[in-house]
Amino acid sequence: MMDTAPEADFEELVQLASEICGTPIALITLVDDTRQWFKSKVGLEVNQTPKEQAFCAHTIVDSSGFMQIRDARTDLRFSNNPLVTSAPNIVFYAGISLLAQDGMPLGTLCVIDRVPKELTDRQLNAMKILAKQVMAQMELRKQLAGLKELNKQLSETNEFMQRFATTAAHDIKNPLSNISLSAELLIRHLKKNDDDKGLKFANTNLNAAKHLAKLVSDMLAYSLRPEILTQNHHSFPIIIFLQKVVSMITMPKNVKISYPENGLHITTSEIALQQLFINLLTNAIRYNDKQTCCIKISCAQNEMHTQFIVEDNGIGIANNELERIFDRNVTLNQSDRFKQSSTGIGLHTVRVLLEKLGGKISVESELTKGSRFIFTIPSPN
Repeated sequence: MMDTAPEADFEELVQLASEICGTPIALITLVDDTRQWFKSKVGLEVNQTPKEQAFCAHTIVDSSGFMQIRDARTDLRFSNNPLVTSAPNIVFYAGISLLAQDGMPLGTLCVIDRVPKELTDRQLNAMKILAKQVMAQMELRKQLAGLKELNKQLSETNEFMQRFATTAAHDIKNPLSNISLSAELLIRHLKKNDDDKGLKFANTNLNAAKHLAKLVSDMLAYSLRPEILTQNHHSFPIIIFLQKVVSMITMPKNVKISYPENGLHITTSEIALQQLFINLLTNAIRYNDKQTCCIKISCAQNEMHTQFIVEDNGIGIANNELERIFDRNVTLNQSDRFKQSSTGIGLHTVRVLLEKLGGKISVESELTKGSRFIFTIPSPN
């Protein structure tokens, strides 16, 4: 706040103080190690004075947070002060400390007159209220400055992430295009040789490459325009969607997945739902120590929302960890079946995506028995 330009909000507060207390001078002062500087002032021309001459420097060290001097000319502390013996010829002074939220005094709201005076109880109470308003304005500006800096950092981060996403998408799409082209050429060759088994594998690779290419394109679009999560919603069959998601995940041979009943549809962001299920299904596979990894996907719908349950028979989660596993960068210090450690990003991303969609997620689990992730997505109005 030191050395900032005059502002109407503070000017109005010192005018009110002057009117209420009937003094020709009112000031909002800030005190540092060498001076008292006037953020706002009425009835005074100078912008600052040396700290050793400042009445306010005495006020801010007073334990009561208030100092009143009826006649400075008879007060041994101030009788020889240049501000008393010459302009502005201070006689009466009353000041209220301006306290930051941590209790640190920053300066004062004060009123000054050139004749002896004493504030009434009502005037003193009004001064205390005005001092609180001064600090409220200062705290507001501090918060706004913090928000501006945060917004700047977020803008820089978003710009970097957009550049990164564009580069990464380009780097991924090129080999995917080569894979797709190779798969198409292989399919033609296998058709000529009537190799049905090889043809089946080649078609699987081609479809997976196409699905992955679309996912990369969708994720790139989201990185450039995050609002598509709440705008680009469409209806699609749940069972076909889930089968497509499963086809995009590398499945060990011992994984068994059961799907919800056929015929259900949902209207939401497909890319967001893909990310949700990829995270949940991948975790269910990674953190499973059973001979057969069983994953059951259930779905129930009503007028308000669609509820999904992803249930597994994996290693489970301890009760004291259930509340924090969705927090950013939280890991449970466990290696998965592939001897890899978690980054703590996946489940946090799941929760953030659901919040963007207006939904919520919870988890139930028992160690050695498995986990149930339950999440809802609201139905469109």
